[in-house]
Amino acid sequence: MPRDALMDWLTTRSPEQLALVADRGALRTRGREPSLEDYAHLLKQDHVVARLAGFCTLPELQVLRAIAWLATQRYGPFPDDYWRTPDPRPVPRAEVLTLLAGQDEDLRAAADAALERLADQALLQPPHGEQCMVAPYVHRNLADGMGLGRSVAYLVARYFNAPEVHRLATALGLDKVPSREAAERDVVAHLTDPALLRALLDKAPASATELLERLTYEGPMVEAHCFNLAGSYGSNKYAFFAGGSGHAGADWLAARGLLLPAGVPHIAELPAEVAIAVRGELRATFTPFPPEPHDLERAEGVEPAAAAAMGTLTWQLERLLAGCAEQPLTLRKSGGVAVRDTKRLAKDIADPETVRFLLELCFRAGLLGLLAEPAEPPANRRAKVPPPTQVVLPTTAYDRWLSRAPAQRLVPIIAAWAVCRDIPLWWPDPDQTPVALAGLDDPDAVSLRYALLEALGAAPSLRAADAPPYLVPAATWHRPARIPQGPAGAQRIESTLREAALLGVIGQGALTRLGHTVLDLLRTGEAWKSADAALAPVLTEILPAPRTTARFQSDLTAVVSGAPEAKLAALLNAVGVRESEGHAVVWRISHASVRHALDSGHQPDTLLDQLRAVAEGELPQPLEYLIKDVGRTHGRMRVVRSGCCIRSDDEALLAELVHAKPLRALGLRLIAPTVLISASPERETVTALRAAGYAPAVEAETGATLVEQPPTRRAPDPHRRRR
Repeated sequence: MPRDALMDWLTTRSPEQLALVADRGALRTRGREPSLEDYAHLLKQDHVVARLAGFCTLPELQVLRAIAWLATQRYGPFPDDYWRTPDPRPVPRAEVLTLLAGQDEDLRAAADAALERLADQALLQPPHGEQCMVAPYVHRNLADGMGLGRSVAYLVARYFNAPEVHRLATALGLDKVPSREAAERDVVAHLTDPALLRALLDKAPASATELLERLTYEGPMVEAHCFNLAGSYGSNKYAFFAGGSGHAGADWLAARGLLLPAGVPHIAELPAEVAIAVRGELRATFTPFPPEPHDLERAEGVEPAAAAAMGTLTWQLERLLAGCAEQPLTLRKSGGVAVRDTKRLAKDIADPETVRFLLELCFRAGLLGLLAEPAEPPANRRAKVPPPTQVVLPTTAYDRWLSRAPAQRLVPIIAAWAVCRDIPLWWPDPDQTPVALAGLDDPDAVSLRYALLEALGAAPSLRAADAPPYLVPAATWHRPARIPQGPAGAQRIESTLREAALLGVIGQGALTRLGHTVLDLLRTGEAWKSADAALAPVLTEILPAPRTTARFQSDLTAVVSGAPEAKLAALLNAVGVRESEGHAVVWRISHASVRHALDSGHQPDTLLDQLRAVAEGELPQPLEYLIKDVGRTHGRMRVVRSGCCIRSDDEALLAELVHAKPLRALGLRLIAPTVLISASPERETVTALRAAGYAPAVEAETGATLVEQPPTRRAPDPHRRRR
């Protein structure tokens, strides 16, 4: 690509157009925007062109293949010497259009539009006019996309010595000439003349005709022992095999130059001219439009199904992050979360596979992070200090996330999934145990996600996700270089669709409103920049407003019909234990849970007032009696932080503690009518008293009652650190 032409073209591009090329080609280093000189240098590199080609649709890829194939016919195979700057290989734009569309005006217009899109994506080299040029990467990797072999002239010149060339001339009935060059010229002229070639093909026996048809439409290479190496080891010349190949049709074709050596032992190749003669015309496959959905089942209840999935996702995320805050996850030395931790979380949330998926999204959304905990120094001072232990904890962003409405909590999760370079529900090695946060990187994951959403978006209100015969070809049309093939590819597609269903991006096999929003973000590139602004209003419309009231029942349960507001959930979490999730959230209030609320600083009267403020109706009498009863007994004894002692104005209560069997391990001893001393530390004493059914309060050395708050540990927020 001439530097001046490329630089001139780059100066005409808008910042948005250049940014799109930079995003797709991964041209930024350490967040720095590339200069025009950087673009000019990087757009010549094979790895950048490969990334850009990965974003091509099927017709755009077909256009690139047509240009590369025409260049090969005009200039010969592309040289293998990477260290040299190759000469330009332009081909006429008109020939490209004719190869793709013939004289069909509509198809020619579609092919011309594809050429313009390739120019915008920097895959068609400037200057953009009557000649088309592409990068060396395209010539090396896409020139065989026509499904045709190499030319007669190339194969004869490269793989035959003079005796074989003269033998071909004789078999074709050509006049005898003295030199190899003249004989080769006559053979090539005969086999490239359409009329003479057609007449020769008409004489082919049935076995030869059958082989010709197969090679023309299924690929030019065939295993046939028609030729053997001529000369010493390392020679690239071939001679006719004296005994024949054993296949009458292959031998007939080889004898007349219709099947030639491919440069690999025992492999023969059908020349391009012969295949074109069998096809009748030279036309490249061109598919300007994606497949249309036909005969697909209608999807009913798409949005309700998506809303239900999002509601389930909301409480699963809350429980998951709370579980990580309560007991951090251990990171294995080999990478990934310990399997036992994943199973522990799965008991109360979902299956381990779903937990792995949610952990990955929370980590990529910045709600979970890594924290290095220093190991305890060894007793032997000369021993090596072990390295810090990595644990997974909620980040400082988690506390802000908790204060948001349910719909807003899903925004960073959906945004993280849209650009996640992994398919968390798919594990590449079936012989290994899947682990969460393994650090996998799949460069094709986002393109696969985008292509599937495009295919689903083209089939509104239809169960396209349940119809692979439509879905896979339609998705392949949008990203042919990124859609995986084979059994592993089918598993990756199925896993991506399951992820979309769990998030409410698809419902009942069809794309939802949320799914269309994610698709638009991926189309425009905003998914990498400001996805939150587009996702927040859509999620708010889909999910109902959070509930601010609860129904308190005489069986000491509190029920919230729907997702509770953050403040309501915090209050009920303080006074009760969450028992169930779903369309209704249930808390169980007990003596222990009320005591825990009082330990955390609540006062009985204040707690009752707060519960009345959020109650749908009056509080049941059993609940009021329970809170008042626990309030009367709470703090009647006090554990003083001095190594430690227990004091109480109730002498009978202290006498009871001294003789209580569950407390014998504490070694309690009465040293005054209102004071006990314990042989155990403060924390063990408090824990033992509460396990025995008592309600002690903790008192400081100054006599002030201490409010017990669990220690809060957070990992740093990686997103804030990047800003």
